[in-house]
Amino acid sequence: MSDTVLERTVEESQSERSEIVFPADANALGNLFGGRLMQFIDLVGAMAASRHARAITVTASMDHLDFVAPVRVGDLLILKASVNRAFKTSMEVGVRAMVEDIREQRLRHVSSAYLTYVAVDKDGKGILVPKVVPVTEHQKRRYEDAGRRREMRGEETMRKREMRMALGEGWHL
Repeated sequence: MSDTVLERTVEESQSERSEIVFPADANALGNLFGGRLMQFIDLVGAMAASRHARAITVTASMDHLDFVAPVRVGDLLILKASVNRAFKTSMEVGVRAMVEDIREQRLRHVSSAYLTYVAVDKDGKGILVPKVVPVTEHQKRRYEDAGRRREMRGEETMRKREMRMALGEGWHL
């Protein structure tokens, strides 16, 4: 992180990616594979996180991924990502995926996800990231919601850790 930049607006790091869905991306029904959509979501999210941190970022988690509607072969998929909130070394990024109907010039929401990225140095060690400055009411709501989701993720992490400890060694065999 730059020594002089302690904060960035949401707009400074927003990212967008467009894809045409081809048959190689689709399942037997002609719909985009969920895993392929997850890859596109991760890529656009990483672009926003890296822009915000001005550093390499790695995916720490993807949660609350909703598949709202199918994406068909030939569709124009548009993904938009914004850093909702930054913590010490991590950032929550929201990604919204839409299909553009180019004839009607309308967008149809198909998926949303929240991802957490960690900014790292060349050795993979976490580095500090600038704070997020939300400007619009929508950005402020997303900022507050990100804080609540972080608390829930922390509680869930603790619950899983305690569960694994209670199972003891060899539970997976």
